[in-house]
Amino acid sequence: MNVLLCAINTLKRLYDISAVEVGQHFYWQIGSFQVHAQVLITSWVVIAILLVSAILVIRNLQTIPNFGQNFFEYVLEFIRDVSKTQIGEEYAPWVPFIGTLFLFIFVSNWSGALLPWKIIQLPHGELAAPTNDINTTVALALLTSVAYFYAGLSKKGLAYFSKYIQPTPILLPINILEDFTKPLSLSFRLFGNILADELVVVVLVSLVPLVVPIPVMFLGLFTSGIQALIFATLAAAYIGESMEGHH
Repeated sequence: MNVLLCAINTLKRLYDISAVEVGQHFYWQIGSFQVHAQVLITSWVVIAILLVSAILVIRNLQTIPNFGQNFFEYVLEFIRDVSKTQIGEEYAPWVPFIGTLFLFIFVSNWSGALLPWKIIQLPHGELAAPTNDINTTVALALLTSVAYFYAGLSKKGLAYFSKYIQPTPILLPINILEDFTKPLSLSFRLFGNILADELVVVVLVSLVPLVVPIPVMFLGLFTSGIQALIFATLAAAYIGESMEGHH
């Protein structure tokens, strides 16, 4: 009987850890603004992970790279390839931006799957991946939109806006609508996939033994990485499209 009670309590604790609170947030008051504190906390953790990793690698660079340096050089080369493929020969100034998007989203998604955020109790809401909050995905999408317009304007000046009346002025409303829907699609694509993955795991934990959801959680790690790659690739493609001046 004691063994059975212990097993039940263990499963209950695992269920509590996997639960998702929808629509609840822990707010901080900063001046006249209310912010989602749990998103700021987890974002700071992700930023700290990236900064500490970078500092540990670059503080002792070697001519023949060790494992850590070799891994980061591979990541940099991968980001450069994505940027060059989508933007073209003028990709170099945009590598830091595309790399920042990719690494922040990738580490955010994996932190939500690997770190036991839900063990830390908050007065309201719960800690989760920053990309699990639509405000984060909207902010990342708006940054991409700003970069998109900046790339076009810096390359062509005010002549950039002539693309809205090409090939005919009749398409002006459609071309404008297309530019404004790009960040919206980026935001909802990332937010929807991350939230759907968490909800699937929660439902499986509720309905079947824990051994079944575990493979799904590993699959979630793979799809989280793919989402980061898709976001960064589309951001680079939009910037390249803006500089080329065609749709």
